[in-house]
Amino acid sequence: MITTEIVTKQREYFHSGCTRDLKYRLDALRKISTWVKEHEQVILEALKADLNKSGTEGYLTEIGVLNEEIRYISKHLKRWTQNRRARTPLMLIPAKSYRVCDPYGVVLIMSPWNYPFLLSVEPLVGAIAAGNCAVVKPSAYSSHTSSVIAHMVSECFPPEYITVVEGGRAENAWLLEQPFDYIFFTGSPSVGKKVMEAASANLTPVSLELGGKSPVIVEKSADVDLAAKRIVFGKFINAGQTCVAPDYVLVPESLQDQLQERLIHWIDVCYPADEHGFIADYPRIVNEKHFDRLLGLLQNQKIIKGGQSSRQTLTINPTLLTGVLPDDPVMQEEIFGPILPLITCNTLSQAVEFIRNRPKPLALYLFTKDNSVKKRVFRELSFGGGCVNDTLLHVASSTFPFGGVGASGMGAYHGKASYDTFTHFKSIVDKGIWPDPSLRYRPYSGATIKWLKKLF
Repeated sequence: MITTEIVTKQREYFHSGCTRDLKYRLDALRKISTWVKEHEQVILEALKADLNKSGTEGYLTEIGVLNEEIRYISKHLKRWTQNRRARTPLMLIPAKSYRVCDPYGVVLIMSPWNYPFLLSVEPLVGAIAAGNCAVVKPSAYSSHTSSVIAHMVSECFPPEYITVVEGGRAENAWLLEQPFDYIFFTGSPSVGKKVMEAASANLTPVSLELGGKSPVIVEKSADVDLAAKRIVFGKFINAGQTCVAPDYVLVPESLQDQLQERLIHWIDVCYPADEHGFIADYPRIVNEKHFDRLLGLLQNQKIIKGGQSSRQTLTINPTLLTGVLPDDPVMQEEIFGPILPLITCNTLSQAVEFIRNRPKPLALYLFTKDNSVKKRVFRELSFGGGCVNDTLLHVASSTFPFGGVGASGMGAYHGKASYDTFTHFKSIVDKGIWPDPSLRYRPYSGATIKWLKKLF
């Protein structure tokens, strides 16, 4: 049950100052780490209940990544919290210049259903590391995992420090009306616009981790078999319900038959189906609404692999499409499911133009052996991040930021970027008492401007 006292009590707790203490932050991170290790099976069972994720996939894509993030942030946090020195201009001497790391205060974290544990707790780790209080709002679509997150937080922390609000749209709407000091949202661009609009009423800063149609370019020099293997990994893990999943492939006509054959091969290897077309431990589509949406995208398309579906289990087998046209419905929205269109693009220039004429993607994947191709793609295309000769792996690193650009989001997190996201940096000029040059004080003499020009 939500009450209007949540934000008020958290703000009072924040003003007590205890969350700013470095030891307090590290202890809080340690509590999460310990709880996750002790309840690993509970988390995996919740992921299985919500999305039919296997234990291996659940650990690989959620628990393992979170454990590494906590380890990395805990290791470096002491250094990050120290004041950051800056050069003092001649005009300001004598003085010291530095930036003070200041937590925002009370933050709201709104997370999605596709990686429900990781994408709730990973930004929470950043908020805690920066010294904030936090309200976490997991998705109602992954209710079992949301319940586990609520249980974890209630066992580890008092509600005036960290709390979880479960529920659906009514709870989301109520939370967005509250005067939070920062909002971190992960989800679709359409909902992201609503979050940003609501935040503007209180002039609340936001981070928006959204999505988009992330392209794959298979360039003529690529290792086609390796490309196929790694595209299959990135596209069909979690049944394609990944914000940075390859959304479509641009391939030269000269390589298309070979790529199609190797994609089919690796689908058969990685996702073998029994005589009834059933794939063991394959994640389900989250609900019937999205299941029907995905089936609608397959209408009037040429399916060269997969396409089998079961409404009873809400599963759609890994599916390849060929002969896809830019105006087809499957190219008008982020697929967010196990459907991969192949589009012929004979030159790199055509591929660049195709991507450039669409909203900026969250990720881009390039398969090539040609360094000049890498340089050109990075120079001419804007996207959040990506990989060369692989997919997804940039998301798993705590050593550099992850985030979108344009329609795919704003702001970044992971590792130090998470700490920075939930921190306001106060710029300070710490002025010496003596000497006190008279140039800036009135009345000005005729020589004042000459000296100012020299000093500046």
